[in-house]
Amino acid sequence: MKVAVITGAGSGIGRSAAIQLAKRGTGVILTYSRNPRGGLETAAAIEKEGGTAVALPLDVGESGTFPAFRESVVDALRETWQRDTFDYLVNNAGFAHTSMLEDTTEETFDRLMRVLLKGPYFLTQRLLPLMEDGGAVVNTSSNSAMTSGLEPGYSAYASMKGGLNVLTRYMAKEFSTRGIRVNAVSPGATRTRLADDAFERFPEVIPALAAKTALGRVGEPDDIGMLIATLLSEEGAWVTAQNIEVSGGYNL
Repeated sequence: MKVAVITGAGSGIGRSAAIQLAKRGTGVILTYSRNPRGGLETAAAIEKEGGTAVALPLDVGESGTFPAFRESVVDALRETWQRDTFDYLVNNAGFAHTSMLEDTTEETFDRLMRVLLKGPYFLTQRLLPLMEDGGAVVNTSSNSAMTSGLEPGYSAYASMKGGLNVLTRYMAKEFSTRGIRVNAVSPGATRTRLADDAFERFPEVIPALAAKTALGRVGEPDDIGMLIATLLSEEGAWVTAQNIEVSGGYNL
């Protein structure tokens, strides 16, 4: 059985990716941070469908906790799957923050950097020795770092995602010697809990976003989760170093 490590799977895209992978017969080690209930609910949903999941706490913005997290992954692999390695890594955990450049504080900038760029960089570094040759990585980026998704207020957030896109290519280059593929997905506006449940709090923005989307609606978590699962699986075996926009044609 293949095993995936998925960060930020307590809700939204991470939860969808975890469930979609489990449907394909992949075991899942999923992480949660501020939403332990969500993490446990994701694991329960997977197990209800006959899959196998372990939920672990992790704040990707605190790289000092990564050595202990690695040991937790080792323990979970041995206890649940009787193996020492895993196959897939999804760097998905994150948070969104919008502010105009002149209003962005250094504290906000640094927090975004730690969670969205430094976290995936050093977590991948820490877990890489546990990954099977021939495995795959998917990094969750954002179309805010692409010209199609350019909107005022995302300068800091999108800068980190732009860095993640470059990192994706370097990972793909360096890990290719082990047959490990690395890709990114860049969602557009997606109905998740990101930005403190913004869609729940401001439903009036949804029609405007849908109107700017060629396919006429906002994204749902499964729109992105299914593509992540596909990129990790055999269907994606000849795809690496790509950043795929998953936005239904935003600003097309």
